[in-house]
This record gives sequence, C-alpha cells and structure tokens, in this order.
Amino acid sequence: MDWSAVVAYLAITLLLGLYFRSRSGKSMDDYFVSGRNVSWWLAGTSMVATTFAADTPLVVTGLVYAQGVAGNWIWWSFLLSGMMTVFLFARLWRRSGLLTDVQFAEMRYAGKPAAFLRGFRALYLGLLMNCLILGWVTKAMTSIVGVTLGVSDQSALSICVFFLIPFTGLYVALGGLWGVLWTDLFQFVLKMSIVIGVAWYAVAACGGMHAMLQKLAVARAAVPGSADATAIFPDFSRSLTAEPLWTLPVLTFVVFLGLQWWAFWYPGAEPGGGGYVAQRIFSARDEKNGLLSVLWFNVAHYAVRPWPWILTALAAIVLYPHLEHPESGYMLVVSQHVPPALRGIVVAGFMAAFMSTYATQLNWGASYLVADFYRRFLKPSESERHYVVMSRVATVLLVIVSAYVSMQLHSIRSGWEFVLEAGAGTGGVYLLRWYWWRINAWSEISAMATALASSFVLRWVAPFTGSTPLVFAKTAVTTTAVTTMVWVAVTFLTSAEPEPVLVSFYRKVHPDVRGWKPVARLAGDVVPTHDLGSNLISWLLGCAMVYLALFGAGLLILDSQLQGLMLLVCSAACALGLRSNLKRTWTETTDR
Repeated sequence: MDWSAVVAYLAITLLLGLYFRSRSGKSMDDYFVSGRNVSWWLAGTSMVATTFAADTPLVVTGLVYAQGVAGNWIWWSFLLSGMMTVFLFARLWRRSGLLTDVQFAEMRYAGKPAAFLRGFRALYLGLLMNCLILGWVTKAMTSIVGVTLGVSDQSALSICVFFLIPFTGLYVALGGLWGVLWTDLFQFVLKMSIVIGVAWYAVAACGGMHAMLQKLAVARAAVPGSADATAIFPDFSRSLTAEPLWTLPVLTFVVFLGLQWWAFWYPGAEPGGGGYVAQRIFSARDEKNGLLSVLWFNVAHYAVRPWPWILTALAAIVLYPHLEHPESGYMLVVSQHVPPALRGIVVAGFMAAFMSTYATQLNWGASYLVADFYRRFLKPSESERHYVVMSRVATVLLVIVSAYVSMQLHSIRSGWEFVLEAGAGTGGVYLLRWYWWRINAWSEISAMATALASSFVLRWVAPFTGSTPLVFAKTAVTTTAVTTMVWVAVTFLTSAEPEPVLVSFYRKVHPDVRGWKPVARLAGDVVPTHDLGSNLISWLLGCAMVYLALFGAGLLILDSQLQGLMLLVCSAACALGLRSNLKRTWTETTDR
C-alpha cells in the first residue's frame, strides 16, 4: 500500500508534465509564463505550493520547539512585504510585460551598467542563489527519506540525487510553467491533507488538545523563568536580550517586524516582488488576475497553512522533551504516531512538498539563464524553438549543479542563513526603484555588492555574541545600515538615468506621479496616476485581515474560543473594507 501511494503520486505528476508538453513548447512565453493566460487562483495556489517545501514543517517545528509559537515571526513578518507586493507592485509588474524580473534592469536603466546588472543577476540569482535554495531543500528531503525508509543518510541522499531530482527535472522540462502550475495545485491539496492528518495524530498522542495544553503548562512550571510556548508574541516584560525557554528575544522580534520585511531580499518575499512571484504575475491574464493571485497567495501562506505545523511542533515538545535536534521532532511524530497504513501517503506528501518547490525553482532559474544570459548575451537571434530546447538544457544543468550543492551543504540552516544575510539592506532599492525616478543602476549594483561583502566580512570576523537569533539580529542591523548608507550615497554621487529611458518606463508602467514629477513633465500626454494613498490603505487593511485571521484561528484551536471569534469577526470587517477600496481603485483605473 505504501509503495502504491508513492507510485500513484509519481505517475500523476509525470502525466501532467506530458500532457502540457505541446502547450509549453511553442515559445519562451508559453514555456516560462504560460502564454500570459493563467487565472488568479491557479497562479496563487502555485506560489503557496512552492513556499511549502519539504523543509518547511521541520523548520517550523524547530522554531516552535526552541522559541515557542512566537518564533514564527521570522517568517510571519514577511506578510508586510507580501501585501505591499499585492497592492503597490503587482499591477506595475503586469504592465511591464516582461518575461523575467531580471529584464527590469534594461527597462528601467540604460547602458553598460544596466546590461551588467541584468547579466550578473541572471547568474547570481539563477545559478548561485537558486542552487543554494535547491540544495537546502534537498538536504531536508534527505533527512525525511532517511527516517521514513529507515536507510542511512548516504543512501537517502542517493535516492534524492539520482531519482527524485532527475524525475522532477523531467516533468518540468516537459511541461514548462503550465506543467508546474497544475502539478502544484495537485501537490498543494495533497500536502495540506497530510499535514492536517499528522497534526491530528500528534495532538491525539498527547491525549487531546486540552491535555496537551495542560502538559505544556506543567513543563513550563518545571523550568523557572520559562515562557508560554503557545504565546503568539514574545514577553515584552523581559529585557531585550532575555532568552528563557520558549521565548523569542525581543530584540530579534523588533528586527523581524521593523526591519527584515522591507530590507531583506528573500525568495518568495522580495521587497517589491520578484523571482517566481513576479513570474506568476507575468503569467496572469491581466492586471486584476495578477493582483488577486498574490493576494490569495498571502492569505493562504500566512492564514491557512501554519497551524497544522505549529500543533505538531507543540505536541513534539510534550512527546519528546530535551531533543538535541528540535527539527527532528516532526519526523519522530510521523514515524511513531501516524498509523503505519498511512505512511506511504505521508511519504508521497513530502515528495510533493519537495518537488513543488524544486519544480518552480528549476523553471524560474532556467528562465534567467536562457532569457537573461544566453539569449541576451550569447545567442540573440535564434528561433523560439531553439530557446525552448535550451531552456530544457538549462533545466538539466540546474538539476546537476543543485544536486552537487546539496551534497556540500552541512545543514539546512547554513544555506538559509547565507541567503538572508547576503540580501540584507538591498530591499530599499527594490521598493524605491518603482516610485522614485532618481534610483539608477549603480544604486542596485552597490547595494548587492555591499550586502554580499558585509555578510562575508561579518561571518569571518564574528564580532557579535549571544544565541543564534541574537547574533542574527545584530548582524542584520549592521549589514542593513552599512548597505543602505552605501547605496544612498552612490545614488546621489552618480548621474540619473537618461531622460528617454525614464520617460519610456513612466509611459509603460504608470507609477504614482509624486516620485516622478521631473519625468512626468516630459511626458505631458500621460494621465498622472495618484493611487499611492489608496494602495497604502489597501495594504494596511490586507495586513490586518490576514494577521487577525491567523491569530483568531490560532486562539480558536488553542481553546480561547471567544477571543478567537472576535478576531475573526474583525478580520472579516477588514476584508469588507478591502473589497470596497479595491472596487473603487479598479473603477478609477478603468476611467483613466
């Protein structure tokens, strides 16, 4: 039965890849952005499936086990950036008509700096960063395969590298983005069913929800100074650096909520959008579908998915106290408390989590390598069929390189930390380049170079002390401050982009006029856009809606029904306000 479930899952994904082979093979637009004809619900669900990787339940378990529920603010804080992408940037990305977000460099900037920026980002993001991400996802899947199949780490790595990764590369190369989108939909439904089931069995193993909460309270009382593991926020009565059991240091929380969401580049949560989020926006049928796809992604990502993972992590605290490797708690629950008859389905669910992320990263990375490097700099005049073939070759190349990287990584966290630190401080440029005409190519180049150099220097010198979360917070503040000072100074010390380039960009994407007044005067025939204020109102309402839904659902689950219902009612009120504001915005846009 176990192997039947695994084989059935693999057969469905392969059939989907074969089914969409002809549809994706006509042109690069068909292969990488599905002919720009995707509905919002399909594009949004694909984004959610992509961010639900094989390592995600394990990482959340480790966070909750060490820092309580509040430890999730390391990724909950990115909602602020995600909602900003929805209301301030999604329509601008869709109007740009680009194939990849890296092409933005030569649309917004001019000359050799713009060409260098495009080529560098294509290789830096498409090859280096992409393979790092794929490497740590593979590292997590290796651990999962080893536990579930009862084999050594080396054997598990061989299964991933020589079977799962090539199989994923096969259906991605065949089906292009169409294949990725529809397999993501199937995989998301399967993954959510699995994690809900695992959470159910985990809580049942503790004696039920009430018994689990009582046992957590007893465990807290047994350790003097420990905090409430179920608390959504850190204990603000403690010092900024206090680190009792199950507490997120307040200084780290302040960095997450006040700095990280806008200052850091991170895949899936880029300030201003980008990466595979931008790719899904490009693939949408129109501006409205593009915006709604990212809105649905943020609602599902932050308000729908987290609690099954968190409940399993809380159960792991009760069932397995004093774990040396907290992330292993999730797989211990699976291996010891999920009925044996369901193990095959669980394995299939983890394969879906692994392959959905891997598939998107392969397709997205190949788009950079082919469209922004190979076609732009090496072979600019070939046929569309040629570029589709090279896209499939690039997919195979990424499979080989990422498999090698996965074998070199020491841990999941090592790759994850490097990606975060290397992007610290760059976010301000990515936000302002749409809304301020003065940003130029050197602003982006200096920001990326400074952030990368600073992260290497701080890792080498290691000037900070404390726990891992505290060292991360101090490093983030330092890198962001240095990077921001450098790129702001470079912006004012270098010339603005040529007027024809700025005017062309302004005509195409219609950014809010207030940051583009000198350019708007040169394009007097363009009706000025004044939507920043209404978009910021939508941003605030969207963030409130999702956070209230997230916290309300959590309180309902954790036996605080009245408070939970009140928060959910407030979330619904924010949703109504957001709907009204969006309707007004769409009407104004149509009138223009």
